[in-house]
Amino acid sequence: MSEILVTGGAGFIGSNFVRYWREHHNQGVVVLDALTYAGNPVSIDDLTGTELIEGDICDTDLVRKLLRDRKIRTIVHFAAESHVDRSITGPDAFVQTNVIGTHSLLRAAKAEWLDDAAGPHRFHHVSTDEVYGSLGPDDPAFAETTPYAPNSPYSASKAGSDHLVRAYHHTFGLDVVTTNCSNNYGPYQFPEKLIPLFLINALEGRNLPIYGDGMNVRDWLFVTDHCRGIELALQKGKPGEVYNIGGGEELPNLVVVEAICDAVDRAFARDPALAERYPDAPAARGEPTASLKTFVEDRKGHDRRYAIDERKARAELGYVPAVDFAGGLDRTIAWYLANESWWRPLMKR
Repeated sequence: MSEILVTGGAGFIGSNFVRYWREHHNQGVVVLDALTYAGNPVSIDDLTGTELIEGDICDTDLVRKLLRDRKIRTIVHFAAESHVDRSITGPDAFVQTNVIGTHSLLRAAKAEWLDDAAGPHRFHHVSTDEVYGSLGPDDPAFAETTPYAPNSPYSASKAGSDHLVRAYHHTFGLDVVTTNCSNNYGPYQFPEKLIPLFLINALEGRNLPIYGDGMNVRDWLFVTDHCRGIELALQKGKPGEVYNIGGGEELPNLVVVEAICDAVDRAFARDPALAERYPDAPAARGEPTASLKTFVEDRKGHDRRYAIDERKARAELGYVPAVDFAGGLDRTIAWYLANESWWRPLMKR
């Protein structure tokens, strides 16, 4: 069995997928990652059957060589700039990686798989629900037929990459599948995203800045459920199709923040040693972590609500999320508390 190529496999979702794939499949994985600020080789350096190659997806010749030399017939494409705030202050990198980088991969795949008649293949493109724009409180959830309406440079760049993937299928016959996921959380997430950022801020006694009124709603998806959804799409997805992968947990950001605060308070109550490790945390003094909550001006292009209609993935792939938010949050916080050696160096960058 030939290896698979995973782009961005040292990032958050990518590293979780590589771990999931190695646990469930006897197949080697080649990870291509530029190791920018969000890529961490430590996330996968303990895995056997995995090779990390530092390189840029925009390097079409490098990708072609990997596909040709390793006889790779499957690409799972995670590599992306993904932080909305960063896309507002520096959109160029998002266009370069998400649009130009995806096109580079498609060009390489077409050249090695179609032009050379290499046989069966699959290009799996991992995208986001943010390409669909924002929902009102009573609007139906995003379906695969929902018109695209991206509102930030990040979501616009991902929408562009989605369209390129679709075009390479319809124009050239490349076997592609796209999945659009909701808000992922779990182990190995870079501490700029809400859950790890607020957890670490709480441990270090820093404010928990909540945008606007905190009532922006997201569908929360535990990362292992997402990995299983991708696996099902690789195995059962129809060429050229799009599948929405959600967690079935629509929650306002304020509710998520309050859940983090309560979980931290419970953790300190169970384990007095945490007070010695994190003396600046309010919970170390018996004070509520929620005292750190503060409201800040809403960011530009901040979509009000996302929600996923996953009926197509259920019907065609058999996908059903297995982890509810309460259980997933407990697992996530326990992992960060047990793995300070992973996240502490990232905070120093």
